[in-house]
Amino acid sequence: MQSLLTIVGSALLICIGYGVFKIKVEVLLLVACGVVGITARLLGLGWKQMQAGIILSISKGMPAMLIVIVVGALSGSWLISGTIPMLTYLGLGLISQKLFLLTACLCASLVSVLLGSGYATIATVGVAFMGIAHGLNIPMGQAAGALVSGAYLGDKISPFAGNANFAVSIAGVNIYDHIRHCLWTTLPALCVALGVYYFLGSSGGNSGVLSETEVLRKALATHFVFSPLLLLPVVVSVWLAAGNRPVLPGMFLSIAVSVVLAVFIQHQSLTSVLNALVEGPEIHTGNKLLDKLLEQGGMTRMMHVTLIAILAFAFNGILQSSRLLEPLVTSLFKFTTTPLKAVGSTAFTCFVVELMTGAAYVTILLPAELFKPVYRNLGLAGKNLTRAIGDSGIVVVPLIPWSIAGAFMSGTLGVSVLDYAPWAVFCYMGVIFTFIAAASGFSMAKFKNEDETQPGS
Repeated sequence: MQSLLTIVGSALLICIGYGVFKIKVEVLLLVACGVVGITARLLGLGWKQMQAGIILSISKGMPAMLIVIVVGALSGSWLISGTIPMLTYLGLGLISQKLFLLTACLCASLVSVLLGSGYATIATVGVAFMGIAHGLNIPMGQAAGALVSGAYLGDKISPFAGNANFAVSIAGVNIYDHIRHCLWTTLPALCVALGVYYFLGSSGGNSGVLSETEVLRKALATHFVFSPLLLLPVVVSVWLAAGNRPVLPGMFLSIAVSVVLAVFIQHQSLTSVLNALVEGPEIHTGNKLLDKLLEQGGMTRMMHVTLIAILAFAFNGILQSSRLLEPLVTSLFKFTTTPLKAVGSTAFTCFVVELMTGAAYVTILLPAELFKPVYRNLGLAGKNLTRAIGDSGIVVVPLIPWSIAGAFMSGTLGVSVLDYAPWAVFCYMGVIFTFIAAASGFSMAKFKNEDETQPGS
């Protein structure tokens, strides 16, 4: 009862505080830390033990947090070097009115896998495609839904994604094993989404609506020097990912290549390029839509997400050191006797946490900590757990109106969450396929290695 009251009370505190009173999640997480800390103290836990638990928990998530910060530098370098603008320019040239939704989802998917960030994808190509959607008379909800679907593909399966790396760091799983395992449910969900967007293809409009596309392309071509060399950062990223190489060094190499390209091809000063890694590029073209497109990236833009992650880890550290989770885990062991029940419990927990907190990192953190021993007890590999969290947690968060991701997507795209959520097909189809896998036993990998961070586990 102490365990249940503390955890449910903390969850309700965050849910009501954020959903009803609009209090910042960071403050609510601090208060939740206090609530759990008081309970832990009453159970006899000293401050030094709590502090040790907090430090241990934060250290587990440090690789993921570092990746989130470096993603900001990566997106800033790709913007100022001209890599993202050129990809956008090429993508815009392929657009037809009928295939707009399909093209938007595919382009967002490509960029999100390369950047590893749905935020960066929506803030760059997402903004550009919404401008084009206006010109093509595409329903705004459908356009935003297709873009959000594509943008969150990377958050789930990109080796550069902070969410994916956070999940595998908590569950103790190799990132590339996680990605390959996720493809069993991710590819069918993406194919269903693309099929929906193909059949939704608009046939209305008029012959002049493509002028908006050309205006944006001309502005991009005027302000940037395009060259095949600008694809080098993309090639570097794909090559390193394909070779199962460490993520952070690969990102730094891609950033270094982008810096060189920005200086020698875009003729930017080294000072402005290096500053863009921190604050994002300052580019003024005279085109408001293009300026909004380019005013993204930089490590400082990722610090808000990192702060939430640190506070979530602190909350988890006190929870773990006080052993308040153990009674719940014991109960879960009794209930989760089959793979289907394990996946169902994981999905249900993700839904509850994301509805209550609206924070992706907390949605990943608590289910991963709770169910890691449950999957091990059933003889299932940890990548089954991270896949279930990806399908029912990571990609579902932007569909929650009061979530951080939902607020960002809605504010950036200018469409309410309720308007785009039904059309973000990929974000909810994964749940269906992960249940199919659990029910049939297909692709439910068995536990093999004690250390599942090793490749091939």
